[in-house]
Amino acid sequence: MRKKFVFGPVASRRLGRSLGVDPIPHKTCNLNCVYCQLGRSQPVVNERKSYFPPEEIVAETLDAIRQYKGKIDWISFVGSGEPTLHSDIGKIIREVQSSVDLPVCVITNGALLYRPEVRSDLLVADAVLPSLDAGSPELYRRINRPHHSFNFNNNNDFDRLIRGAIEFRREYKGALWVETMLIRGMNDTESALRDIAEKLEQIRPDQSHILLPIRSPSETWALPSNDEGVMRARAIFGSVCKVIYPHSVDFDLNGFDNLADAVSRIVSRHPIEQTELERALARCLPVGSDLSREMEKLQADSRVRLIERHGVRFWTGTSSDYPATGEFEKISEK
Repeated sequence: MRKKFVFGPVASRRLGRSLGVDPIPHKTCNLNCVYCQLGRSQPVVNERKSYFPPEEIVAETLDAIRQYKGKIDWISFVGSGEPTLHSDIGKIIREVQSSVDLPVCVITNGALLYRPEVRSDLLVADAVLPSLDAGSPELYRRINRPHHSFNFNNNNDFDRLIRGAIEFRREYKGALWVETMLIRGMNDTESALRDIAEKLEQIRPDQSHILLPIRSPSETWALPSNDEGVMRARAIFGSVCKVIYPHSVDFDLNGFDNLADAVSRIVSRHPIEQTELERALARCLPVGSDLSREMEKLQADSRVRLIERHGVRFWTGTSSDYPATGEFEKISEK
């Protein structure tokens, strides 16, 4: 069966073997983060609606759980954009939870947590991982490049964003892990980190996770912080801080009509290094198969393509928008 909403399982440092569920169309997002591994948001979207029928998402998710029985540790709602833009995400999570005994997490940019209905939808998840990459509206605009309906020319909307996260923490009984993508020269300075730490103290997450933009950032100039910056962040964020270092990705290519389907479903949501993909193919191909020939077939597939970031080649979906240079282009919105 060709999968539309589900991908993986993919190995994760934090979540073990994670089955991904993508409830929205590709790059449907209200932010246009400079580090996004799926390229630029074109256009930037902030409309919350039922993009796909909830029953179809639930049915495919349950089918995949049965297929990979015993091989899944978490079910992760992690869109190729922002999953909380699906207005039925709470219903989808509840229906999945009622059928299986597996923990559910939602990875979100957190931009809509100020809305009571979004907080209510996420209360049923076992873990929620919102982003907080900046402690000031100015830096938030530079890094996350939000939809025009978010007015960050003054503190009002940014304060509302932070208040939403604080309110969610007050209501939520599950695990709250706040993620900060550490970008060299942007949010890894002492002043920027202290601004973020101040907001983290207000939100009071169970853990603060530092990530690095290693995997095909949309902007070529979005570089990971160096060791000094990471140590500085750990010192300022304190005991709740964990550094989530990148690691080789392990994923299951079985259960698809063909290898091209499997690869395209995964890389359109989770870009993969060339060497990682070659290892995965070598594991699943019959003994004696020609790996180079299979790679040539993939290169000819219109759904996937190769890009290069910081000297590393990544496989990604052809629908992802990656600029060839670091020049910023005007992003359309709706």
